[in-house]
Amino acid sequence: MVLSRKPVTFPTADPSLLVTALHIGASSVSMVIAERGENGTLIPIDFLEQPAPLAQDVFGGNVVSNTTTERIVSIIRGYQQTLSELGLDPHNFTRSVATNVLHEAANHEAVLNRIRIACGLPVSMIDDGEMTRLIYLKTRRRIQHLPAMSQRTALVVHVGPGNTRALLFQEGLITRYTSYRMGTHRTREAVEASLAEGPSLLRVIREHASGNLSQLRFDYSDVSIEGLVLIGYEIQSVASFVTKNNEACSLKKLQNFTSETASLTDLEAVKRFQLDYQTAEALIPSLEINLAIAEILQLKEVHIPVSEYEQGLLHDLLASRELTDTFAAEVLRSSRILAERYQSDSGHGEHVGKLCEHFLKNLQDLHHLTEHDALLLQVAAILHEVGTYVSPRAHHKHSEYIILNSEIFGLDRVDVTIVALVSRYHRHSGPRLDHASYAALSTEDRIRVCKLAAILRVADALERTHAQRVSKIEITRTASRLKIRLPGLEDTAIERLAMNSKADLFEQVFGLTVTIEEDN
Repeated sequence: MVLSRKPVTFPTADPSLLVTALHIGASSVSMVIAERGENGTLIPIDFLEQPAPLAQDVFGGNVVSNTTTERIVSIIRGYQQTLSELGLDPHNFTRSVATNVLHEAANHEAVLNRIRIACGLPVSMIDDGEMTRLIYLKTRRRIQHLPAMSQRTALVVHVGPGNTRALLFQEGLITRYTSYRMGTHRTREAVEASLAEGPSLLRVIREHASGNLSQLRFDYSDVSIEGLVLIGYEIQSVASFVTKNNEACSLKKLQNFTSETASLTDLEAVKRFQLDYQTAEALIPSLEINLAIAEILQLKEVHIPVSEYEQGLLHDLLASRELTDTFAAEVLRSSRILAERYQSDSGHGEHVGKLCEHFLKNLQDLHHLTEHDALLLQVAAILHEVGTYVSPRAHHKHSEYIILNSEIFGLDRVDVTIVALVSRYHRHSGPRLDHASYAALSTEDRIRVCKLAAILRVADALERTHAQRVSKIEITRTASRLKIRLPGLEDTAIERLAMNSKADLFEQVFGLTVTIEEDN
């Protein structure tokens, strides 16, 4: 694929309104320049994209080759030259990220270091949480108008280079999120040794993906899906060949198109669909996996957005850090659904969450936690007692296990681990390095766990009765003490007893002894 570009005509002379995003993707490196409008909207001005076989290297040999690394460096330097010519800082992208596929390369750190040294540009890897956020943004911004999304129950499926993610929308709200280790490039590299072609290749792909497909079928066997939206780099690259004006594509048409495309060589696919070779190689796995999902869900038609996938991704990279409260609400909704599944006391969890929020707000200068940390604490408050579903005895350990082995929409695996550990430490022993999941975290994340767990323990002590007795809290601090008054509560013996056993971690972390003062 040659360099893709639109003419540059800046509608503004103010460079402070211009934003830039760089994405090192599974099969290409792309950049967008956009102008931020008065109402916060982003207006694309220039888009550049060039191929680089990163996913092919990762799934083929578990490392990114020096050739591919230097190819990426060369592309980025070219983009930086473009920015310089336009009077923009070539070393200061608004966002510069790499696909989460890079996580699986044994030498991913060396690759990122090489880019930083050669281009003077720090690049971060997209994590699972942000990838989910990006899919969510795409759904909310560009495909919510599709007929499938107007159905009472719609499933949005993103078949990515390494993984497949599914978001279930019921009456416009996300009620389920699942992910599967099944992707276009991962599958391509796995089946390449078979040397199969045409119909035989489709059968090999289907057989290789059968385990994940069966799991997906089971995960959604209890709902009647009325609309299916398929998104992803490869399938959207050929969307215009199977649908027009975002109209539905019949299952029969997708089956025929998949069969016909499987008969093409990679070179023929490159020419017919105007693709680069890396995308052409992953096209057949993409089509067959998406087709298989539609078939196992027994749907007669699918919707494939005709919008440009990569340009949309770059746009959303610039917007994903400015999410409204809507996204946080979806994260909490996912947590509540999980809590309900394990029959946790919802009233207790919600009230503990409100108490946590009060401490976070009034002790900001003490804990210095972020809004994202606050979201994780709310999730932990909702889920900290799900382990009682297994047994009331040692339920904090059961809670950790359940959360670690669950999907929570919008949270990556580090986030989920933090929530699981904070939930575990709501009672009995605090964080210890002989706890495997805690020890595996970075020092910074272990500190976050300690702070969040310390606050959760204090809040949970105030809700010891599970009766939402505490409605008002007054907090005062001295150099060595955090004093809590509970106006309107005449007898605080239960709360005081619980605080004596749970406030130890707060004192260890923040250096303050927690006491409940009499309401005189």
